[in-house]
Amino acid sequence: MSFTKLNRSAATLTKNRTEGSISPFSGMCVTCVDGCIGMCEIGKSAYRAAEVLYPQPFGIITAGAEKEYPYDLSHFSIMGTAAGAHGCEADSDKATFEKVTIEQKIGRDKSIKLKVPFVLGGMGSTNVAKQNWEGLAVGAAISGTILTVGENVCGMDDDSEIKNGRVVRSKDMEMRVGLFKNWYDGYGAVVVQANVEDTRLGVQEYALSKLGVEAVELKWGQGAKDIGGEVKIKSLKKAQELRKRGYIVLPDPEDPNVIAAFEKGSFKEFERHSRLGMVEEESFMKRVEQLRKAGAKYVFLKTGAYRPADLARAVKFASKAKIDMLTVDGAGGGTGMSPWRMMNEWGIPGVEIWSLTYRYAQQLTKQNEYVPDIVYGGGITFEDQIFKALALGAPFVKAVDMARSPLAAAMVGKTIGKRIDEGQIPVYVERFGNSIEEIFVTAPELKRKYGKRFADLKPGAIGVYSYFTRLSQGLRQMMAGNRKFALSYITRDDIAALTKPAAEISGISYVLDVDKDEVAKILKG
Repeated sequence: MSFTKLNRSAATLTKNRTEGSISPFSGMCVTCVDGCIGMCEIGKSAYRAAEVLYPQPFGIITAGAEKEYPYDLSHFSIMGTAAGAHGCEADSDKATFEKVTIEQKIGRDKSIKLKVPFVLGGMGSTNVAKQNWEGLAVGAAISGTILTVGENVCGMDDDSEIKNGRVVRSKDMEMRVGLFKNWYDGYGAVVVQANVEDTRLGVQEYALSKLGVEAVELKWGQGAKDIGGEVKIKSLKKAQELRKRGYIVLPDPEDPNVIAAFEKGSFKEFERHSRLGMVEEESFMKRVEQLRKAGAKYVFLKTGAYRPADLARAVKFASKAKIDMLTVDGAGGGTGMSPWRMMNEWGIPGVEIWSLTYRYAQQLTKQNEYVPDIVYGGGITFEDQIFKALALGAPFVKAVDMARSPLAAAMVGKTIGKRIDEGQIPVYVERFGNSIEEIFVTAPELKRKYGKRFADLKPGAIGVYSYFTRLSQGLRQMMAGNRKFALSYITRDDIAALTKPAAEISGISYVLDVDKDEVAKILKG
C-alpha cells in the first residue's frame, strides 16, 4: 500500500491522463503517450519548471498534505465512563456539560489566561493571511485566545521604515497587532514570531518597544516544511527591494537577462525565500536573554517536524531557558505556501512526534527539571482531535495549535458577508436568513455583549468566533462524557489505542487492555 499520491494533485493543478490506470510507485500513467499536452506534474514541470513545486494559485489558498500517514488521531478512541465525576459533584442534576470549564492558563507564572485551549499559530506574510487578518485577529481576541503574527511581516511590508538595517516602523505590523489589542479583554495574547531575517531586522525589539507587545516567539520551523518561508512576488520593483532587505529572491531580480525575461512575460512571479536557521544552544540562550532584557514578558519557541535529536534539543533548551510555551508542529499540517512534495514527504507526523515529545518531557520531570507548557500542532481541526491531543500529551500539553481551519472560518465568514452586501446569498446559506444576525447564529450573543460596537465586527471575525464556539461546546461535551469537568483532569487514560502498533508508538493502552485491573476486581467482587 502506498501512503503517497504522486504526480497529480489539486494543490498543483495537475492530474493524470489515464486516471483509472496509474503506476502506484511512480505516479505516472501506466501508458505515457507521445502527444500528451502534459497535465501531470511531470508534464507541467516540462514547461513551468520550479513553479510546479508550490501549491497553486498562490495568495488565495492554503494547502494541507494529502499523504495518508500510517497513524493519526483517528487511531485512538475516547474512553467515556458512566461513573463518577472529576471537578464536579457526581450528581446528574449538577454534572452537566455546561458546567465543564475549558479555560486555561499559560506561561511560567500562568498569567496568560485563555478562554479556550486552542491557539492561532503563526501566519505571516502570505497574501491569504494578510487579506483575512481582521477576521483572524479580532476573532482570536473576542474568543479569548493567543494570536501569533508570523514571520516576514515587516520585511514584506512595502511601507516599512528601515534604518541602519533595523525596522523602525511597519504599518502592516501595527495593523496586525492593533486589531487584536483593540478587542483584547484580558484573555489571550498577541505574539510576534521571528525567523533569521526578522531577527536581523530587529522585528521583535520593535514590537516590544513600540507596539506594546509582551510575548514573542522564536521560530525553528513548522510542520509544513523544513526550510524557511516562501512567497511569490508579482512586482519586479518589490522583488528588487526585498533582495536589498536581505532576502533570497529567485531568479535574481537585478540580472538584466532576468529583467528582460520578466518584462517579456516568460515568467510572471519571483520567489522570495527565507534563510535556514541554525540552532545552537549558546546562541539560543543568548537570544532568549536579549528578548527578556528588551521587555519580553513571555518567550515562546515553535519547532517543526525535524528529526528526534532536534526535538530533544527543543525540549531541553526550552527547559534550560525557562521558556513559557513550546509548540511542537507535526508534519502534514498546513501552509500558505510550502513546496508541495516536501510538505508531503518530510518530517515526523503528528502522532509520532507528539508521542516523542511526551517521552522527553516525562524524562525531564523525572530529572526534576522545568518543563514548559507544551502545545501540539499539525492538522487539528475538530473537538475530538483537540481532546485526543490534550490526552496524548497530558499533563504537559495545555493547548493545541491551529491555523488552516480558523483561516477557513475567517474566509467563509468574509465571503458570506460580501454575498449579503451584494444581495447574492447562495441558496445553501439563504435558508438561514438574509442578514448577518440571521445567518450567523452567534451574532445576537455578540450584539448583546458589544452593543453599538457590534457594528464594527466584520463577518470574518464572527466566522472565527462561531467556529470556536462550536469547538468549545463540542469539547465540553467530550469532557463531560469522560466525567472531566476541567482541563487539568484530562489524562492519558482518557483515550485508548485502537491498534497495538498505535499503542506501542504512543504508550497509550490498547483498547482491550484498558481497565484490566479494575475489571478483574469488579468481576471477582
